[in-house]
Amino acid sequence: MSKKRADKNRKRQRRKAEQRSHLRSVPPSGKPDLLDAIDEALRDPHPLALVSMVGALYSLTDPRLDNPFDRPAEARVDRETLVESFLEIDNRRTTAALHVLAALVDDELTEVRILEELATRRYPMPDWLPRLRETEVHTIVEMVHVLGDGDDILLGMRFPGGAEATALVYIDHNLGGVTKDAFVIEAPITAVLATTRDRIADPDTTYRDLAPADARTRITDGIDWGARTYPPLESDTWPACRPLVEWLVRQLPAGGRGYERPEWSDADLARLTQEYFTSEFGAGFDDADGRGLLDSILWFGTDYGPGDPLRWSPVGVEILLADWIPRKIVADPAYLSKAPELLRSFIRYCHDRQGIRTALTDETLAAVDQWEPEYQRLIRSSRPQGAAAIAAAVQLAAADLADDDDDAWDDAWYEKTVLESLDEAVGGRHALMNLDGSALPDEEFVWAGVPGDVRSRVEEVLILTDACCDKLFDPEYRTACRRFLSRVTVGDPNIFRRKGRASSAAAAVCWVIAKANNAVGAYGSGLTVQELMAFFGESGSSQRAGTFLRAAGIDTDPYRGMHLGTPDLLVSARRSQIITSRDRHLDAGR
Repeated sequence: MSKKRADKNRKRQRRKAEQRSHLRSVPPSGKPDLLDAIDEALRDPHPLALVSMVGALYSLTDPRLDNPFDRPAEARVDRETLVESFLEIDNRRTTAALHVLAALVDDELTEVRILEELATRRYPMPDWLPRLRETEVHTIVEMVHVLGDGDDILLGMRFPGGAEATALVYIDHNLGGVTKDAFVIEAPITAVLATTRDRIADPDTTYRDLAPADARTRITDGIDWGARTYPPLESDTWPACRPLVEWLVRQLPAGGRGYERPEWSDADLARLTQEYFTSEFGAGFDDADGRGLLDSILWFGTDYGPGDPLRWSPVGVEILLADWIPRKIVADPAYLSKAPELLRSFIRYCHDRQGIRTALTDETLAAVDQWEPEYQRLIRSSRPQGAAAIAAAVQLAAADLADDDDDAWDDAWYEKTVLESLDEAVGGRHALMNLDGSALPDEEFVWAGVPGDVRSRVEEVLILTDACCDKLFDPEYRTACRRFLSRVTVGDPNIFRRKGRASSAAAAVCWVIAKANNAVGAYGSGLTVQELMAFFGESGSSQRAGTFLRAAGIDTDPYRGMHLGTPDLLVSARRSQIITSRDRHLDAGR
């Protein structure tokens, strides 16, 4: 395969990157001294120079920059210390910085402190600066590509005095909807849109207005997801401009619609499977191996990325072949080796069904050609899978960090990190040290606090969760599901006032409890997510799990680690595992 052909599948990604990167303006280099740099930014006629510089400084104090794999280091300046330093030094330059910070901070008490101090200062400022918080977002446009790898959201902003700028935020759907990159430039949004349309003509990109509330929800959700991602997502402007972007979206109305994952029931997937194998594209693959491999491909398509098994791009192909199948599917290489050819056929079917241009189909098929040699090597290699793959990734990250200096890997830090993870699972170190492995009692559902108007809806869900636990699990799981459902209902009864299938709600409850107890989708669990969802006639991990967790007052990421923060939702087997791990790592840390 020639290099030209191997690189063909990257052309569309480069075009998307160009749509963002060609617009970037290089910020002023500034001077070594911070106050001199503020002085220089104050002389710039455009407000963005000062706002972006102070915002970048403020971003360095963001605790979200920390990650669980960092070893303890010298303490960085926190946000309170930064603000305090500008409050204590009384001059024109610190006053200018405080005006910006008054807008960027998301803590009301800190904002009040800054405003009280500013009321005592009398330094001359540019006319727009004392009114910075009057900045408005006046236009929002979404750029959507037909293959759906990600969307660009453009925010047109106007500073007091009339100067305009545009923030461009990129949401990556292959990573589950995370805010992957963003930057802000000194150009009106009309000029930015004219540039992208005229200079980078792309027939596969659609421009459309986006409701302000929807933009806020999508960007904020993406930032929250991205902050929990490891390795952290970084570019030359991200997360340096995160405070500025977050300030802009806080001005937008709340309550918008986020990205909604498609819901594919077992019946939908069965129909898709049948239509594919009876089509001209799939007829030659209709045997036991073909159907088994397609099941795995559909599992990937529904449970990962944007959740659409019909959506295939070069990036999706790379993730599937270079990582997902080799890591997730345990099978003989002779069987797995057939996947690339089936994938080529399925891509042709999906693109034909959706009317995708031939050029894009060719790029996506070229990605299969590019990654197949690596895929064939991986499936024949000794490789970690399931939980072992996660452990290997952690160790690799640790090794990479250790390579940054001459120090050996800090075993004490590793033990501390593991114990902190166990703390999160049960609600803190005190709970961890007092954990016991006794079985959960077989108890009834607690109706106290459940409003009468949702009782019948909750009863429907309860019947289904009980039935699932009776068939697939045991009475301990039934008790845990009942407790969780009760807390969800009391925490946010509106969930059951809105339209929604009882089966979908029950699937969310059982999936949360099963995943928190390593009873589904985990290495050696014996039960796949598909098998659990099949009991309810659903597919995917659960579209409603995040909503239910928030209603129950549980702050966790259901797709990256289910830490419920309480032992009374964990069955005895899971608590015994935690106790064993606790004791092992406590001993190792001594």
